[in-house]
Amino acid sequence: MNHGRTLAEPQFPDDDGAVEPALAAAFGDDLDVLMALGDARVFVPIVALLGEVPADGDKNADMAAVLMTGADGRQGLLAFSSITTLAAWDPQARPVPIRGRDAARAALDEGAGAILLDLANDTFAVIETADVEHLAAGHRLVRSDAGAVWIT
Repeated sequence: MNHGRTLAEPQFPDDDGAVEPALAAAFGDDLDVLMALGDARVFVPIVALLGEVPADGDKNADMAAVLMTGADGRQGLLAFSSITTLAAWDPQARPVPIRGRDAARAALDEGAGAILLDLANDTFAVIETADVEHLAAGHRLVRSDAGAVWIT
């Protein structure tokens, strides 16, 4: 019996967890990565954080996205281009698939000023604060005769 309820369509049907082709082609050029990232599906790792252990011995755990703090005190949200790159960092982390622009929004919501894409992998890239803000706003980076320009 349906009772008038429907399930939402999955955002990434038939996703095999591989790097999206446009993002894979962009690696090696920071501007190309920024141009591809907004629409690309990435994985934000979610890890268990052990909470307090009550007197009965049951453990409590919270799930959280991973932020790293740099030597300068700034925080960056971890994101990965594929299940493989995430597993190379931590095979126990739970991958949550989202668009790059949504990862940027999540980073800002968490107070992070950067996205660290593919940490501990050959494709590692740092997306800095101004670019995170543009991605979160849904802007697109394009090349022009004047150089790279964010457009709305």
